[in-house]
This record gives sequence, C-alpha cells and structure tokens, in this order.
Amino acid sequence: MKIVTINTEKIQNIFEELNTNFGGKVTFDLNEYTLETNNSFAKGFITGASFNDNISYVQFDMTFSVDVRMDITNVKASPIFFAYCSKGNLSHSFGATGQERTFKTFQTAIVTSKTKQDNMLFFEKDQKTKFTLIIVGTQTENQMHSLNQQVKETFFENNVAQDFFYVGSYNLKIAEKIEQLNAVTQTGIVRNLLKEGILRIILAMEIQQHTDDVSTLSKDANCLTLREMEEIKELSEAIKANPEEAFTIKSLSKKSGLSPNKLQEGFKMIHNRTVNDYITHMRVLKAEILIRTSDLNISEIVYCIGFTSRSYFSKIFKEKFNCSPKEYKFNLNPLAITA
Repeated sequence: MKIVTINTEKIQNIFEELNTNFGGKVTFDLNEYTLETNNSFAKGFITGASFNDNISYVQFDMTFSVDVRMDITNVKASPIFFAYCSKGNLSHSFGATGQERTFKTFQTAIVTSKTKQDNMLFFEKDQKTKFTLIIVGTQTENQMHSLNQQVKETFFENNVAQDFFYVGSYNLKIAEKIEQLNAVTQTGIVRNLLKEGILRIILAMEIQQHTDDVSTLSKDANCLTLREMEEIKELSEAIKANPEEAFTIKSLSKKSGLSPNKLQEGFKMIHNRTVNDYITHMRVLKAEILIRTSDLNISEIVYCIGFTSRSYFSKIFKEKFNCSPKEYKFNLNPLAITA
C-alpha cells in the first residue's frame, strides 16, 4: 500500500504534494489547479480550486495500480469535509487505528475530526474512483456571519471539533449537479464564478441530505438499492439524449428490469417527476433547442420530438416558457426587436 500525506491548509499545497506523490503535470488557470498523470502507478485527473468563505474543492478521477492510503492532516484547525462518490467506493478512518467505514457510489460522507487527528481515505487498486471533496475551513477571524462559520456551528457542538462521520442515503441529484460542475466550458472569471455557484449548491444539497436523514431517523427512507439507482440514472440519460423515442413505462421496465412502481419511485425521488412527466419535460427542452438552432417550423419540431398534437405541445411549452412556441421563435429573430 502506498501512503500519501496531504496538508489541507492551502489548495496550492495540496497540488504540490499530490504532484510529488503521483507525478504528472500541474496546470493553473485563475485559481483552478489541474493535475494530469499517466504512469505505471496512477492514471487520471485531479482538479481543485479555492473560493470565498474558506471553501475549497478537490475532485478525483483516478485509477491506481496499488492500494493507496491518503492521510489528510489537520495542522491548525479541523476542516469539515463533504465527500461525494460518483464512481467506485471509498473507505475512511480516523487515524491509522480507527474503524474503516465505506461510502459507495452516489453517497455523501460528511467528516470532521479532533484537531491534529488525521483523516484517512483508502483507494482500492485497479478501480476507477471518482469523488468530489469539498473542504470547509473552520478558522474564522471576525467573520461571524460567514458561510464557513455557519457550517462550523451546524456540525461542531459548542464550537468544539470532535470526530464526526456521516454517510447519507443514495442521492442522484447531487451526481447530476456534479456533472454540471464538470461540464462548465467557459474560461477565466466566468468559469470561476460558475464553478463557485454550482459548488455552493452542491454543498447546500449535501447539508440538506444530512438534515433530511436525521429528521427521518432512518437511512431507509430511500429504499432503492445501488443497482436500482444506477438503472434509473441510465434510463434518465437515455431519455435525455433521445426524448423523441417512444418510451413507455412498459418498455423502460423491460429494459431496466425494474418494476413500474420502482421506476416511478426512482424518478419521483431523483427528478421530482413521474416517468411520463420527465419524458415530456425533456421533449420540451429539446424543442426549445430546435427552435433556437434549426430552421424547422413548429409543426416539424412537434413531429421531431415525438408529439402528435401541436395544440398539446403549445400548451405545455407555454406553461414552461410563458409564451407560445411561435412567439418564442419570433422573439429570437433580431429583426423582431425593430419591428
């Protein structure tokens, strides 16, 4: 097993130490670091950045050829870690002799420890692991109303750090938000602002997940298994990619092996919509794209996205965009501004 020690005080230090341990090349662009490595020991990418309120994030998309133990040290204070696993599994322990606890794909872990107590993460060899680690620093100087101070007050009893480990129930909404974080293509200050905004939403969702789980006093509130969650995610992506296809509850159930009830339960939990509502929603979104980017008329677009009734399409389009498809298309025309 290879042991890697990381000091979490500054994002720059983290990437210097990661580069020393993993090799590869570090690039830097407006407060965002990226380490790309491809050698006999480690393959993949690590990205990260620091933002206001003493909040940082590090994102791993890595495969190691040996088991790896990453020791995250707390030198001056005890940050709070919000970790979400998008692929693979991770284990954690407080110190070398602590109990190992595992959080799996689509699960959040919230971790903090006593000062000078190391947090250890364990990566399995030959397993692709993708996880996002949000680090909320707890050192505050005259910032009583700062976000990190409020997070500290939420998780530290009497403002004193203690060992704390929580694993949430499966949550695909966070996975989708992380995909949005990774899909940001803008550069410079725009990229920085977009990423910070999405990261704060992810942090809010992870804290809300903890609040919801505590209020139900049971991790069984989500009764879908990991396999069922993965199936729901695949179906969602298939519908999003090709909403015009003739999807039905029966065909989706047969494709996934899930019962109709499980399908509805999964879509309501993840998208807050029924299966049919989600299909309709994706079709309307694709129609909006076609109106903006194609030369098709409204009737042709209705046919392209799988609807049979133009009047029904116009009704649901107006509900979403507050105007008819024809009005929407007209307002996109530059000449309409001077008309």
